[in-house]
Amino acid sequence: MTETTTPTTPTAPTDPRPGFYAAAEVLGAVLADLRPDQYGLTTPCPDYTVRDLANHVVSVLRRSTAMAGGGPFAAVPHLATDVPDGGWAAAWEAAGAGFRAAWDDPAVLGRSIALPWGTVPGAVAAVIWTNELVLHAWDLARATGRPVDWPAEALAGPLAAMERAVPAEPRGGQVPYGPVVPVPADAPAIDRLVGWYGRRP
Repeated sequence: MTETTTPTTPTAPTDPRPGFYAAAEVLGAVLADLRPDQYGLTTPCPDYTVRDLANHVVSVLRRSTAMAGGGPFAAVPHLATDVPDGGWAAAWEAAGAGFRAAWDDPAVLGRSIALPWGTVPGAVAAVIWTNELVLHAWDLARATGRPVDWPAEALAGPLAAMERAVPAEPRGGQVPYGPVVPVPADAPAIDRLVGWYGRRP
């Protein structure tokens, strides 16, 4: 189920890591609930099945860990091809210790992290990755019919940054999101976030 608090103007957290950790916890729980009959289902993320997206998010967690320690973006593949079907929750848990160790270091927030579209401080990268984890957790949950109780801290950073990070125009091509899907101003925070990124709540 989605949270139903009255929307307010989002404020970016001073330290984005609690939200990053909360998003990772939600996604880990979603991965743990995947069933074999769901692996081939399509998801709201175009061209990705549940299996594809599960392999991708494991790579996202590994990449955020590697890059927090100074590694290059390309060092981690787009899809975790080493994870067998049904092994995503275990791979997520295995990657989690390194993830927390890397991001628990306060110095990472000021460290320069070279993403493909530009170099940003670690604090900004954390919000970008939090957003990706939230969107893909929503994609997997929607594809499989799983309810999610969204922690407010997981949504705060992405909501505060979304209009600046990805403007309404242009979309498509090198901007891998569909047109903004309008949602009511009083919609739950998760609906406003996914609608901005072209998903239909």
